[in-house]
Amino acid sequence: MATSDYLAKKGRVRSDYGYHQVHQTRWFDNDMYAHLNNTVYTALFDTIANSYLIEACGMNPFSVNNPTPKSQAGQPSNLSVGADQIGLIVSTHADFFASVAFPDILEVGLRVAKLGSSSVTWEIGVFRKGEEDVKMVGTYIHVFVLRETMRVGKGGMEDKVRNGLQKLLSKPDSKL
Repeated sequence: MATSDYLAKKGRVRSDYGYHQVHQTRWFDNDMYAHLNNTVYTALFDTIANSYLIEACGMNPFSVNNPTPKSQAGQPSNLSVGADQIGLIVSTHADFFASVAFPDILEVGLRVAKLGSSSVTWEIGVFRKGEEDVKMVGTYIHVFVLRETMRVGKGGMEDKVRNGLQKLLSKPDSKL
């Protein structure tokens, strides 16, 4: 028997998501059963969430705005850093409703389902271009930690990140 949460996810539409990307599937994305491999969905989660963090939250991992971190031995690291915090994935989940495969064009939507003091629960909806029924809904949790210590900072996530995430925060009555 399906839960109310599962049924709510199955009823998702594109307008439930505030940020969107289009992805062209590749031949390589198909698995031996001729549908999109599960690992590709995880890559879609990672791509859309990190794109939003870069575009709307100022988390550019490729800029060098901070001092070079030190190794445990106290020597400078060869890592380039762009923010004091990074997001670590602590949980992923996916509910599948229908199959997609190459050469489908996918329309992927993103919203914030929950915003904590140091974490965000993303929800990602995957649609086949031109079709209204959602094919998969996934959740993905990032916890923001200090890059230097890999621990949550005393103040939680940085304000610029929180402000960007609040723009995608779903209303409590929006079919969560």
